[in-house]
Amino acid sequence: MRISLITPAGRQSKAGNRTTALRWARLLRGLGHRVRVAVRYEDEDADLMVALHAWRSAEPIARFRERHPHRPLVVALTGTDIYRFQESDPETTLRSMELADSLVGLHDLVGAAIPRRLRRKLTVIHQSAAPIPHRSRVRQRFFDVCVIGHLREEKDPLRAALAVRDLPAGSRLRIVHLGRAHGEEWAAAARAEMAVNPRYRWKGEVPGFAVRQVLARARLMVLSSLMEGGANVISEAVVAGVPVLASRIDGSVGLLGADYPGFFPVGDTAALRTLLLRAEREPAFLARLRRAAAARRPLFGPARERRAWRDLIARLT
Repeated sequence: MRISLITPAGRQSKAGNRTTALRWARLLRGLGHRVRVAVRYEDEDADLMVALHAWRSAEPIARFRERHPHRPLVVALTGTDIYRFQESDPETTLRSMELADSLVGLHDLVGAAIPRRLRRKLTVIHQSAAPIPHRSRVRQRFFDVCVIGHLREEKDPLRAALAVRDLPAGSRLRIVHLGRAHGEEWAAAARAEMAVNPRYRWKGEVPGFAVRQVLARARLMVLSSLMEGGANVISEAVVAGVPVLASRIDGSVGLLGADYPGFFPVGDTAALRTLLLRAEREPAFLARLRRAAAARRPLFGPARERRAWRDLIARLT
């Protein structure tokens, strides 16, 4: 089958939408399909479209539906679709969702956030992650905590850095942050934080292998986002055996489960600091986090994700 896979992130982009699109393209090719990844739909004779982002991909979604009214159309919902653009531009966002034959959500609470009439179209597909082949020995000098994500408003990217300011001298906590700054203001803010906070290291954008190396050495990962559609970095951390401390938002609760012990209120620096110190000082609490994360690991297996996409396409065709 010929599949047009649309992403709003261009060829040179390192954004999550581009990464997800390329990973899905590999998955779908592995299922025997021919996949073209593009930002625009240029009237190619595709048998099926998978469009990532209801709002940003609205034009190619509408164009495909106009050209091929009876061919299947899948729209994958991002965090900004669900938690921003449904409110700020409902006409565009909901029209894309209405035009779709199927909606794909990336966490278990997506259904509660979209109109009831559209829930029948929804399939939840958890993003998978491959194990890190050899987990490095954890460094003893520091209790390293990684933050993996670009510096932009939705990520609340400096929350972990603020949480490790002015800790007791005996603490070994250190934040290692990987991700590109979206604008010079964010880059300046990260550099300014490093200048006053010796426990914070921002490394900028690094290749995928370097991300995996840092994750392999980390004791914890922090995801402090204000909104997420189902962050693949949670899958990667859980599969790597690294527990997550996450802001209590639907996108993270829908992946880790409501009873997961590592949540803190959105933007609550003091609560995050408390969790970090507990994880460093209380081996029983860190072990509890590890067990809770490990219990979610089966959700993020590559075979499970492949099977979900295979079954979805079979239903549509």
